[in-house]
Amino acid sequence: MAEELEKSMPKEESLMDKIAEKIHDHDSSSSSDSEHEKPESPSALKAKIYRLFGREKPVHKVLGGGLPADVFLWRDKKLSASVLGVATAIWVLFELVEYHFLSLVCHILIFALAALFLLSNAHAFMNKTPPKIPEIHIKEEHFLMIVSALRNELNQAFVILRSIALGRDLKKFLMVVVGLWIISVVGNWFTFLTLLYICFVVLHTVPMLYEKHEDKVDPVAEKTLKELKKHYMVFDEKVLSKLPIASLKAKLG
Repeated sequence: MAEELEKSMPKEESLMDKIAEKIHDHDSSSSSDSEHEKPESPSALKAKIYRLFGREKPVHKVLGGGLPADVFLWRDKKLSASVLGVATAIWVLFELVEYHFLSLVCHILIFALAALFLLSNAHAFMNKTPPKIPEIHIKEEHFLMIVSALRNELNQAFVILRSIALGRDLKKFLMVVVGLWIISVVGNWFTFLTLLYICFVVLHTVPMLYEKHEDKVDPVAEKTLKELKKHYMVFDEKVLSKLPIASLKAKLG
């Protein structure tokens, strides 16, 4: 009996080992499945979050990249502060001190020409070589590129205005009318230079603040846009759909 028990014990142990191996294999496979079923990483979820105006690029690239974007986003704090300081000085000079632009240009030219004239004569009097004044030339290629870009923008604006004037897009027509009305109202509050300065300050503050708090701003903007779309749909259903736009489009088409 003892021998039979000894023979049966290894078989039972081997059977238990096989069962344990199967359980281990099942656990490892279930753990691997659970790893595949794990939620996406925070970076992947962050990429799926709604972004303002449906943008897919970072704010730096949206602003054009390069040095202008660095200035607006305060990547170089000294340069950004210097640019904003110069803009503020110009606004104070023309708005608060009421200095005239033409007078400023003439005074700067008078000072520069007088300084260079005296410096050149002083070097000639002391038998020294006169200072080298660089020749300034505007390259034709750069000038044509700027004019061409401006021409394209103007042509695109004229196309949009023509399509609105022909009554093809009521939504654009209302947006342009409301936008022009807002600009006219704001224009009564400020002078043109003050309005430019306000826009400049906004460009130097809003993008930088938005980049820091975009994860908080974007959900609020998404809710706001949804509410605006709901109100527009109600307005479209109750007002715009009742206007004889379809017949006018058929006649124009």
